[in-house]
Amino acid sequence: MSYTHDVNFCLEEFLGEGGLKRQIFDEQLASCAQSLVRLKEDKDSGRLPFLSIPEEREDLVACQSLVSSYRDNCSDVIVLGTGGSSLGGRTLYGLANSPFGPVNGGPRLHFVDNIDPYSFAVLLKRLDISTTGLITLSKSGSTAETVAQFMALLPAFQKAYGPDKLAERVTIITEPKPNPLRKLARDLGLECLDQNPLIGGRFCLLTIVGLLPAMIAGLDVNALREAAAKVVHQALNTKDMEAIAPVVGASVATGLLRQRNISQTVIMPYEDRLADLGLWYNQLWAESLGKEGKGTTPIRALGTVDQHSQLQLYLDGPQDKMFTMIYHDARGEGLPVDSALPDGEDTLSYLRGRTLGDLLTVSAEATAQTLAKNGRPVRKITLNQIDEQALGALTMHYMLETVIAADLLGVNPYDQPAVEQGKVLARRFLRDLNDNSAA
Repeated sequence: MSYTHDVNFCLEEFLGEGGLKRQIFDEQLASCAQSLVRLKEDKDSGRLPFLSIPEEREDLVACQSLVSSYRDNCSDVIVLGTGGSSLGGRTLYGLANSPFGPVNGGPRLHFVDNIDPYSFAVLLKRLDISTTGLITLSKSGSTAETVAQFMALLPAFQKAYGPDKLAERVTIITEPKPNPLRKLARDLGLECLDQNPLIGGRFCLLTIVGLLPAMIAGLDVNALREAAAKVVHQALNTKDMEAIAPVVGASVATGLLRQRNISQTVIMPYEDRLADLGLWYNQLWAESLGKEGKGTTPIRALGTVDQHSQLQLYLDGPQDKMFTMIYHDARGEGLPVDSALPDGEDTLSYLRGRTLGDLLTVSAEATAQTLAKNGRPVRKITLNQIDEQALGALTMHYMLETVIAADLLGVNPYDQPAVEQGKVLARRFLRDLNDNSAA
C-alpha cells in the first residue's frame, strides 16, 4: 500500500477520555464483514462498476488521440461541470498544478463549477479562445448549471473555430441515453464520450470524467487506477476487519458518532497538492451519508494554514469533531531556511540546519499530538509520496470508507433525494421568471 492508516489516537485505550471504547470499535468492525460480502457480490455482478473501473484500460487508450490534440494545440482547457463531475478531476489536477502554473507542460486547466456571471466574464477576457479547449461534464446531461455554462460559452467557441473546427476543441461527456447535452453534441457534430450511468458523480473520479482532464495534465492515470485496484482487492479479499483501512475508518467514524456524538469530521491535508481533496471528500461524505437525520458533517482544512486560523476552535471548542491528518514524511525536502540566519541569533536557532519539509512534517505531527493530548480523536494517514499512486489509493480508500459507513448507518450512499428537490424547485423558479417577464 502507498499509505499507512493509524487510528490509535481515536481509541480510548490510547487517547483516554474522548476516545472510542474498544468494545464499540469491535462491534462496528464485526458489522462490516457483511458489508464487504455485499460489495464483493456487487463488484462481481457489475452492479457497482466504480469498484471494477480501476482494472480497465481500453477507455484510456481510446482517449489518447483526443488527449494529444488538446495537449499539442491548446494553451488552456476549460472544464465545465458541477459537484462530482468537476471535483474529482480538480482533485487529481492538484498533482500536476501549482499556484504558478502546470508542472508537466501542456495546457492550463480551469475547472469552472459555479455559475457566477462575473467569473465567466473575467474568464472570457483573460483567455485566448482561439487556443482554448472546452470539456463539458454532466452525467445526466441535463444539469441546469452545466448546460447553462456550456450554452453561455458556446458562442465564443463557435466564433473562434467555426462549424468545421468546433469539434476539434469541444468535447462532451455524458451518459449514453437521450439528454440535452447529447442532443447538442449531435446537432453540432461534437465528440461525445460515454459516462457509465451506474457510476454517480461523486464516485466517478477514476472514470474518464476525472481521468480525461488528468491525462491532458500529463498525469500517469494507469498508476492512479493500479493503486486504487490494490485497495479494492485488499479490502474485498481480507478476512481480518482490523487489517482493512477503509473498514477501520468507517468503524471509527460511526463508532465515535454512536458513543461520543462526534458529529463533525475534519480532513486536514498538509500539502498544497492535496488541497482540493477536501472539496471532493466533502461532497462524497456529506451527500452519501446525510440522510434520514443521520451522518456527520465534513469540514475541509489545510495545514499549516489552519493551524493559525481554526486550531483554537479545534482544541478549545466543542468536543464534537474527529480529525484526519494527511501528509508524507517531507523531512530533508525543500529549501533550507537557515541561510540568512545571522550567527548568534538564538531566538531562531531551532530553524538552523532545517528545511521547509522539516517544518511541514513536524508541524503535522505536533498538531496531531496536541489534538490527542486535548482529548480530540485524531487519525493519521501517512503517504509514501505525493504522487499518482498515493492519490489513487487514497481516493479509493475514501470511496470504500464512505460506502461502508453508509451501511453501518443504514442509509443508501448512492442517492441524493434532498438535492433533487432543490433542482426541481430551481427549474420552477426559472419558469416563473419567464412568466413574470411575459406579464
